[in-house]
Amino acid sequence: MTEYGRGRGPEPWHPEDPLYGDQGWSGQQAAGGQSPYGGQPQQQYPQQPQQYDTGQQGYPTYDTGQQQSYGGGAHSSYDNTGQQAAYGGGAQGGYPQHYNGGWDTGQQPSYGAGPDPYGQPAQYGGERPDHYRTPEAFPPPQPPGRRRAVPEQKPDWDPGPDQGEHAFFAGGGDDDGDDDGYDDGGRGRGGRGGGGGRGDRRGRGGKGGKKRRSGCACLVVAAVFAGGIGGIGYFGYQFYQDRFGSAEDYEGGGNGQTVSVEIPKGAGGNQIGQILKDNGVVASVEAFAAAQADNPKGLSIQAGSYILQKEMSAEAAVAMLLDPKSGNNFVVIPGARNTAIYKEIDKRTGQEAGTTAKYAKEHWKELGLPKWALSPNKNVKDPLEGYLQPATYAVSEGMKSEDVLKKMVAGTTELLSGYDVAGEAKTLGLRNPIDILTVASIVQKEGHKQDFGKIARVIYNRKNLDNPETYGLLDMDSTVNYVRGESKLGTGSVDALRKIKDPYNTYWAGAKGLPPGPISTFSKEALDAAMNPVKGKWNYFVSINADETLFAVTNAEHNRNREKYLEEQKKND
Repeated sequence: MTEYGRGRGPEPWHPEDPLYGDQGWSGQQAAGGQSPYGGQPQQQYPQQPQQYDTGQQGYPTYDTGQQQSYGGGAHSSYDNTGQQAAYGGGAQGGYPQHYNGGWDTGQQPSYGAGPDPYGQPAQYGGERPDHYRTPEAFPPPQPPGRRRAVPEQKPDWDPGPDQGEHAFFAGGGDDDGDDDGYDDGGRGRGGRGGGGGRGDRRGRGGKGGKKRRSGCACLVVAAVFAGGIGGIGYFGYQFYQDRFGSAEDYEGGGNGQTVSVEIPKGAGGNQIGQILKDNGVVASVEAFAAAQADNPKGLSIQAGSYILQKEMSAEAAVAMLLDPKSGNNFVVIPGARNTAIYKEIDKRTGQEAGTTAKYAKEHWKELGLPKWALSPNKNVKDPLEGYLQPATYAVSEGMKSEDVLKKMVAGTTELLSGYDVAGEAKTLGLRNPIDILTVASIVQKEGHKQDFGKIARVIYNRKNLDNPETYGLLDMDSTVNYVRGESKLGTGSVDALRKIKDPYNTYWAGAKGLPPGPISTFSKEALDAAMNPVKGKWNYFVSINADETLFAVTNAEHNRNREKYLEEQKKND
């Protein structure tokens, strides 16, 4: 059988078969002249005994067109020429004639299976050219005396005369003998001049001397390798640290050294982390971003100024930024009055009480107000009222009132720069832009955010002197509280309030229309409502609770709403 696994009694292979001509011989020769492919004796082919004398016995040859005899006995067909070569031993015809993948007999062979199943005589090698018969394909072996030395395969690069890995660092002529200690007696490695091993060699270029490598050159190469490995290791470590290593972080709540940082509006985690890192608060942006993500309220960090410590852990820094009362951070809320702000500044800076209020009264024009704010309305109590921006400020001991107030005024000036305040004031029939801020402050104090637009409309409707419901009186409790310096829901009876003669008391008949100036700080939402009031004819409103405010056009309707307000208050008592 062949090495492809064909068993007993197969169909003969046809020349068109993809595996045709690729058979080999395995196992032992069939005995008694029997064909190894079946039960019929192998057909004997006429022989043309010829003897090719090589001068030596016992060596096979495959010389084209010749037959050799390598011993006595009958012949077996095995030649590369279409003629038979004799190997001796056994019955003649033990194997069918085969050479390099073909059967060349000129006669139809018998396999013990009858006629050719393909319907035609099987002529293998008659007219069909044999592409494997050329000497270039499989050159036949030659006797020892005729063998040609196989050319040594040389690499594309020149490794030097030693041509061995072991000689890389040799540096000298220690390869005079066989480098592998093997003497093939003229048969190994092509015999090179009949000598053993590799024999004598000459350096390339026709010179007889050997090339020698200097030890210095080898050390240079070794240094290059070492440097390359070191560089790869360093950059590999940096790559790992950047992507998989833990972020650099400090431990604890800081080293005791305070620093003031400013968080701008709309700043995200990476930007805040970079600001803190630049100020020496945290060790890395990555650590801060991770701590912010781990904190459930991490995204609630507000813009403003904060006093933190240097070398804080990222977790501690996030916690302090989320706590308005931490450190010396001063939070100005919408609706706060300047008198309360001045007192807190004095307290936090360690100055004498009244210092900031005095400075504001004497130097208010030097703090950066808009030009139109430098000419306030008549009877204004505090020219800075309404111009101190609600935000978080870093106010610590030793700071000056001037520095703190300038920051607060700058915040409001920046907010107002995004609006055409003067143009909106003219459109709304107001005296100047200051009136818009005054409306915004009353809206902020009187209602809830969801009602700002309607409350602003009520103010504009009520200040109209031609309104038969009000005749220009606002009747706002918030203005009475401003006069009194209080923040109460119950301001007293209307008759009592009308007796308080103060330009800010909108219950007083002498104070029709808007008060002289703002009565508190205000939010952006309140400012938007003051410049874009909701359309409507409402003249009254009353807040039942934090979620509900009732609006009315007439006083009778408003009185019914007040009854609902009183009932709600009784439920809460």
